Amino acid sequence: MSRVVIRSAADVKAFEGREVGVSDWITVDQDRINRFADATDDHQWIHVDVERAKREFPIGTTIAHGYLLVSLMPRLLDSIVVFEGVKRVINYGVNEVRFRNMVPAGKRVRMRTTLKSARQRAGGLQVILENTLEIEGEAKPACTAEVLVLYFFEA
Repeated sequence: MSRVVIRSAADVKAFEGREVGVSDWITVDQDRINRFADATDDHQWIHVDVERAKREFPIGTTIAHGYLLVSLMPRLLDSIVVFEGVKRVINYGVNEVRFRNMVPAGKRVRMRTTLKSARQRAGGLQVILENTLEIEGEAKPACTAEVLVLYFFEA
């Protein structure tokens, strides 16, 4: 997919209230889930114990951590939009996150992003993005999140 190129605050404002784009698909395999579990010390069996999940979990497989899905959002956004002339980018917060559907190990997800608002704040441009993480072949999304990001453009 071709990425949207943003060079200024005015370019960002042009997307206010509009969908910015849809990311590439990314596979959430067991290796990625295990590495996230190791990084966060969250080794709950529904995420990392493949054999137990086959026996005891209703869907018969492990699932991705919800926060793993949220942590993929910056990477997925990079496949939607490229910012030129930006000195730095700071994740500013999350207003709302909802985990709506499980992501079984091995499934692919992608993100659909809408720019809700953009305003000057703290010397940068605060952007609020509505992100929806879709699961390939599923009608119900995995996750929705309203994410705040500060972009600091060069002069």
